[in-house]
Amino acid sequence: VELVESGGGLVQAGGSLRLSCADSGRSFSRYAMGWFRQVPGKEREFVASISRNTGTTSYADSVKGRFAISRDDAKNTVYLQMNSLKPEDTAVYYCAAVFTTIPTIPPINEYDNWGQGTQVTVSS
Repeated sequence: VELVESGGGLVQAGGSLRLSCADSGRSFSRYAMGWFRQVPGKEREFVASISRNTGTTSYADSVKGRFAISRDDAKNTVYLQMNSLKPEDTAVYYCAAVFTTIPTIPPINEYDNWGQGTQVTVSS
């Protein structure tokens, strides 16, 4: 799996962005996918994840109701729709993947494939 994020940028508070993460591999549908973010000087934090097959989702409390993760296995792509953005959402956003044999949300520390990240900046 090789992950490439896109869609980051500068947006005003209250605005929206959609991040995309494309995989050039052949087995995307077998992976659970996640989005994480990191601010300089802080640890990387979980944002959202989606299982293989059933598309079961999980979100960090800080983004529930504002962000939505989805996947399109035909396009080998996972998305993160971000609405009602806040300045505290400013971070580098990373896409991640982990192979799973069943449609489950894996533990955060099991993600072992990462993209290069895309910067999201929310101005107040």
